[in-house]
Amino acid sequence: MARVPHEGVYEDVFVPLVDGTPLTDWFEAFSGVRQEDLEAKPFQPGKARLVLGCDCGIAACGPLVADITADGDTIVWSGFRRPHRGGREYPGVGPFVFGRAQYDEVLLELG
Repeated sequence: MARVPHEGVYEDVFVPLVDGTPLTDWFEAFSGVRQEDLEAKPFQPGKARLVLGCDCGIAACGPLVADITADGDTIVWSGFRRPHRGGREYPGVGPFVFGRAQYDEVLLELG
């Protein structure tokens, strides 16, 4: 997870990194998750969790969600989709698998 500046809303956002590559590179129309969006616990396991916000800076405007599942020592992100505006899906992206210990450590750092 990296904190990066967001040009549109003049605040920092959190961007998930997958093998060192920002998730926003996979989805150019999205920005990271703002600090106030973290209060909803977007990266916790559970169905249809926010992983990126709309590029306007308001996550609820057009969020990118994924199914986040926990399976033993791993966390899996899959089923990327945009539920708003026609429900676009991204079947060619992922699944992304993370080690559970490192994943939980990052979540603790985020608060």
